[in-house]
Amino acid sequence: MMLADLHNHSCLSPCGSLELSPRRLLEIGAAKGIKLIALTDHNSSLNCPAFAKLCPKYGVIPVYGMEAATSEEIHVLCLFTSLQASMDFNEYAYSILTPFPNNPEKTGDQVYVDEDDNIEGEVENYLISPLDISIDNIGAKIIEYGGIVIPAHVDRPAFSMTSQLGIVVDGPWTALECVRIPPAVNGLPLDTLNYPLITSSDAHFSEHVGRRPFTLNVSAEELQPDGNGTEANIDVLRKALASL
Repeated sequence: MMLADLHNHSCLSPCGSLELSPRRLLEIGAAKGIKLIALTDHNSSLNCPAFAKLCPKYGVIPVYGMEAATSEEIHVLCLFTSLQASMDFNEYAYSILTPFPNNPEKTGDQVYVDEDDNIEGEVENYLISPLDISIDNIGAKIIEYGGIVIPAHVDRPAFSMTSQLGIVVDGPWTALECVRIPPAVNGLPLDTLNYPLITSSDAHFSEHVGRRPFTLNVSAEELQPDGNGTEANIDVLRKALASL
């Protein structure tokens, strides 16, 4: 059994805190006993290389990816255990991101950093903008790149399946992320189509880290058989999520 948290932002997300670097995320998450942490900034994985270098230091198994926004503005967690796969998907996502320039003074900074929190660069286009891909197609595309697909905060009144479509729709989802379990919308139980359900912190600020982890029935040895510094086994992760 391990504590897991598969939805967290960093200083790369314009709606997040500049203080929340990959190092700070791991420092707080590890102190709270979370052993499996995903870094999922809006439409970008550019802080995942620093995250990958730091995870062994904090005894955390990394999951890489992003919180993508579909053309309907439905947020979806795109999760990879391979850093290279995550960075490859990052290039694809940026190529279909709506080209709206970011204005840091109005919408927030979008910086990516190294493992020592030194700023390496800033993303030009606004990362909250939607990608030119629909909810019907994004799941297959993530799987094509070797990832796991989890629609984000399906019970939230914004940027979710229920806010944009009114219902949870079928797809190649490994699980659904909820703010609360059992999920409800407008006080009514939500039909989640029998998908496994998880909670995640959706951390944008330091005080959010570790607020809603969940327990995953898998050991560190099963998930990462070669120990720290190696990729987790995505098939083991997928199976553990499917058993929830």
